[in-house]
Amino acid sequence: MSDDVTPEPPAAANSGAVAVVGLDLRGDREAPKRQIYAWALWDWATQPFHSVILTFIFTALYLTTDAFLPPAIAKLGEKDPAYIAGIADLTSGLGLGATIAGLGILLLAPVLGQRADAAGRQKLWLGIGTGALILCMLGLWFVQPAPAYFWVGVALVSAGTVFSEIASVNSNAMLVSIASPRSVGRISGIGWGFGYLGGIVALALVIVFYSAHWFGLSTDGGLPFRLIAVGCAVWAIVFSIPIFLAVPEPSSGRPERKVGFFASYVLLVKDVVGLYRDEHTRTTFWFLVASAVFRDGLSGVFAFGAVIAKTVFHFDFSHLVIFGIAANLIAGVSTILAGRLDDRWGPKRVILLSLACMTVAGVAVFVFVDGGQLVYWIGGLILCAFVGPAQSAARSFLARVTPAGREGEIFGLYATTGRAASWIAAGAWTVIIWMTGATKYGILGIVAVVFVGLLLLLPVKERRQRVLLRR
Repeated sequence: MSDDVTPEPPAAANSGAVAVVGLDLRGDREAPKRQIYAWALWDWATQPFHSVILTFIFTALYLTTDAFLPPAIAKLGEKDPAYIAGIADLTSGLGLGATIAGLGILLLAPVLGQRADAAGRQKLWLGIGTGALILCMLGLWFVQPAPAYFWVGVALVSAGTVFSEIASVNSNAMLVSIASPRSVGRISGIGWGFGYLGGIVALALVIVFYSAHWFGLSTDGGLPFRLIAVGCAVWAIVFSIPIFLAVPEPSSGRPERKVGFFASYVLLVKDVVGLYRDEHTRTTFWFLVASAVFRDGLSGVFAFGAVIAKTVFHFDFSHLVIFGIAANLIAGVSTILAGRLDDRWGPKRVILLSLACMTVAGVAVFVFVDGGQLVYWIGGLILCAFVGPAQSAARSFLARVTPAGREGEIFGLYATTGRAASWIAAGAWTVIIWMTGATKYGILGIVAVVFVGLLLLLPVKERRQRVLLRR
């Protein structure tokens, strides 16, 4: 299809799963820079939950260590089978919490996002989600290093994951209140960049804290880790304020989408079925399915990567934090560089290459697991290098197969299907560790999800031609 042809858009399924509507209403007007940076600061504000608490520090170096094993088992040493099994119970327990959180996101995020969209109350639900996330981080202060507190910690981290996702649905929706069709990609990239940068700065502060020997604080009772959790909460409070003061609501509401709580699920199913039945959007449907799977595999790399580094490859505190900084930096740089290949090769090739390299690297890490930490430094960073490009190219792919005039609807379903699959990698991780009794086998669970996503993407047709928006 040539660039000067504007086809008649097919009937919209009218999904309201995520309130990304009205992008064209701004025309070409640029939002004030203070609004753009206030919106991007929300990613900066909440990133320490993901990088410091969920991935590299609190769960990996505290919650899944022998501090939460019965004292008799903790004294046996790292090579004792009972000790290994005890650590596996902790890591699989963390995975179980993540699985339940994923199911909670599946049940709540689409409906809450839809209702916020219909009422025009995205900032309210952003505030509720952000506030609840902050409370979960503050609650980690009470997680003492004892077996009795392990499930308290898992519950708070898992609940924080749910609230973070609910908040992010509404943060993404607010993008349309500051972006135009010509600037949405650039502004969205600023948000991604602020998130990566916030994670790097937060991890750097932690390693300074550690290098200064916790500034003389006692390490008894897990005090440094509990203080880090509180610090992440304070960070989120300070840097999330601007979005509520400077960024307007994306819309005044969509009253035609107002339905009851359970009727919202019926509406969502109708939207998805409508995509499949329409021959113009069936490619989009199948891409949504494939991307939901492989994107969850990508999330699993960051969710459990640090746990693998600590429990399987025995990274100490400083090495793990440095690894986290390197992982965020490499992911950010590779994503920017891969954007050029996306335009030249097409997004499908970038995604397939990324998933294939991640599969090979993941299998290699498992096969050479006895080779020591160098194996994970190489294989783990290769995995991280391809996460960002796959995520970025997935968004580009969807833009290329979305019928003109239905961008908001389709990207809403993109977010929703991602939430729907957010339990798969955590579930595979949990089940395979439970079956084998060893954390190292969890690597294969994550790799399997990535590989299945690759297979699902293979038959999906790519459309390289650009289609102009209907004005």
